[in-house]
Amino acid sequence: MTDRTNDGKTHRHDNGEGSSRARRRRRRAQADMAPKAGAPYRDEDYDDAESAARRAGGRDSEGRNLGRRIRRYAEVGRSVGGLAAQIVGNRYLGVELDSAQHSSELKAALGGIKGPLMKAAQILATIPDALPREYAQELQQLQSNAPPMGWPFVKRRMTSELGPGWRKRFKEFSHEAVAAASLGQVHLAVDDRDRKLACKLQYPDMQSAVDADLQQLRWVLSIYRRYDNAIDTSDVYQELSDRLREELDYGLESRHMALYGRMLADENGVHVPEPVPDLSTRRLLTMTWVDGMRLMEFVDHHADQEERNRVAYNMFRAWYVPFYYYGVIHGDPHLGNYTVRADDQSINLMDFGCIRTFRPKFVKGVIDLYWALENGDEELARHAYATWGFVNLNAEVLEVLNLWARYLYGPLLEDAVRPIQDDNSPAYGAELANKIHKELKRLGGVKPPREFVLMDRAAIGLGSVFMHLKAQMNWHRMFHDMIRDFDADALAKRQKEALEASGVPLPA
Repeated sequence: MTDRTNDGKTHRHDNGEGSSRARRRRRRAQADMAPKAGAPYRDEDYDDAESAARRAGGRDSEGRNLGRRIRRYAEVGRSVGGLAAQIVGNRYLGVELDSAQHSSELKAALGGIKGPLMKAAQILATIPDALPREYAQELQQLQSNAPPMGWPFVKRRMTSELGPGWRKRFKEFSHEAVAAASLGQVHLAVDDRDRKLACKLQYPDMQSAVDADLQQLRWVLSIYRRYDNAIDTSDVYQELSDRLREELDYGLESRHMALYGRMLADENGVHVPEPVPDLSTRRLLTMTWVDGMRLMEFVDHHADQEERNRVAYNMFRAWYVPFYYYGVIHGDPHLGNYTVRADDQSINLMDFGCIRTFRPKFVKGVIDLYWALENGDEELARHAYATWGFVNLNAEVLEVLNLWARYLYGPLLEDAVRPIQDDNSPAYGAELANKIHKELKRLGGVKPPREFVLMDRAAIGLGSVFMHLKAQMNWHRMFHDMIRDFDADALAKRQKEALEASGVPLPA
């Protein structure tokens, strides 16, 4: 959702939705900042009797609740159950699996559900053969277009989070949400220091939604694993489970935001909003507003190759400076999680719910695999995969894994200016994934370690961004500039200092 206001600027802080409905919602919200500057404050407008009664009675608690989980099962069960039924029918009853048709239906159903199941499906869709190919292709396109919660909900939530009289802490606060995401919605506000703010409110009952959705996801993955043993997703599920539960904690996300502000402080091409702790809670995250335009709007209006390359360079630095210098990665390079500043092609990095920290030896394993592919060193490659957590790697399985690795590392291995993918099309990647799937199934399958999930997600997601930009870069030299002085002990020291300063736990 990106639109231009009367000042000519493009404002953006959302999940990538660009529909006309979203633009209308933004305009209404900015025109309806309530109350207007100088208007009298009225308690009844913001702290109604229902809010006070719910608060006094403890009914704003949103821990695990059996009734809410049951309702959630009913909400998503038909879609997920349909997927499982088709897989079971194909495997045990010989019923033809119409994946193409059902995957489209599944996307349509999940796209209107606020919550973690949609986000989990998006992440799974980037892991080769964790789901049938038709499902992956559809789910990669999923966006959260769920309708926003209305003003009565906003009043109750804000009263619950900041207490009665919360409205007195803002000069302006939009009645309508300006963005809708999978776990919450964003309101535009102005504080008493005249700072423009983004206030992200978590949707109600998200804890119950997480519990219910993860149980459904476990069920589907276990059924698919019986149908197709090429990829054992048990560790993948555990990783998704931990990361999605973390996303419920906006306090942790606020600390992640502060961590990224620290790690990227010297990157002039990357901007990180600042958290506002005194206006934030576990279910409300307030941060400074950042202005920018969504990527596809930038591409549509900026054909200059140099400008598009500059955006790609800033994106590369935004994701990989934290990883190679601090062992931290932003695991969700979704189009809605960053925007572009058209004047200098710098980027705004937003949404810090899906952050993963790695032990220094894991980062070293990523670099070791690069050198193994560069030099044809089979033993170093085996060591790198073992460092990541892969087990039982015979020569045939190792070669199949290297097929995927050469695809991901390919642009880094060639010292030349080139697109991120030679034909700038995802078709080759899909064909290669299909080939790898068949080989892994023939060899008895492989169990990707949980640490692999977000690394793969970031690589595939960023590759998609660079393809949209049609960037022409020397990826090899950019990568070598980043790893030239790599030292695992130095990384460990930097990581410890940055995480402790930001209040983020060290990796286990």
